[in-house]
Amino acid sequence: MNYKLVALILVCCAVAATGCMGVADSILPNQRTSSAGSAMDSNFQGLSEQKATSAYPIAVPAAAPSASGSSGTIPGTGIETRIIKTGTATIEVQDVTASADALKALAVQKGGYLSSPSIQKNTNNRLYATVVLRVPQAQFEPTMEGVRAVGTIKSVSTSGQDVTEEYVDMQAQKASYQNQLAQYNEIMKKADKIEDVIKIQTQINLVQTALDRIEGRMRYLDSRIDLSTITVNLQEPEPVGGETGHSFITAINEGIGGFLGMIDALIILFFTFLPLIIIGGAVYGVYRWRKNKNVVVSPAPPQQEKKP
Repeated sequence: MNYKLVALILVCCAVAATGCMGVADSILPNQRTSSAGSAMDSNFQGLSEQKATSAYPIAVPAAAPSASGSSGTIPGTGIETRIIKTGTATIEVQDVTASADALKALAVQKGGYLSSPSIQKNTNNRLYATVVLRVPQAQFEPTMEGVRAVGTIKSVSTSGQDVTEEYVDMQAQKASYQNQLAQYNEIMKKADKIEDVIKIQTQINLVQTALDRIEGRMRYLDSRIDLSTITVNLQEPEPVGGETGHSFITAINEGIGGFLGMIDALIILFFTFLPLIIIGGAVYGVYRWRKNKNVVVSPAPPQQEKKP
């Protein structure tokens, strides 16, 4: 019995079942076709028939535990729950700039930082600001208490987004992609033809791209989980008795604006009704022409002869 032949058949089956089907199912689920699968199986089978002499074990790397913070553990499963906490608040303050500085100091005190501060003036010449605080999740509630103490609360809300299921799913996908990379790298060591190397490298690139995408998404979620986001809108109170009082210049400007607006309205009305004016003028001209044509000139009365 030819043991090398048996080993060769086992290697071909393992590579075709785990490598090709894994890539087709995980990376390109919408582009998988039966013909592409058959072609890939035949490619790797031919490559294995050329170089494989014995079966080799491929270790499946285990998914590394995340170092990110969590909000507890699901009972009976050992899976860490992962919650993204966010908060928003609208606060009325007497000094927007000083309040923004106070929020910055609060964020630093809680182990975080102030992100994307923006201080502007509105149309009424009143200052307003939007500041975003990033603080550790454990300091979320104490930070919200500090935010409430900055001024008069107009509105406040907090929310938590559970991303545990998404995170666990991505951990499984990451382990699968790492397994596929290990398999393709082992096959690459056996390849000696350029066309085989190109085909294998194409699959490695696809798997690596998918793996990078998963790892990037996991890093983003880790950042959102570890550091909670609090968005604070600061605004000054409306002054008593109006914004600025009476102004003759403002009144004159508004009068000029009204006058120009009236002129604009008249011009618009004129050109809007201009076709009607032209048609009406033409009809009236025809009417007058027909009326003058039908007028009968009465004969002059006979003159009486003068007696001598």
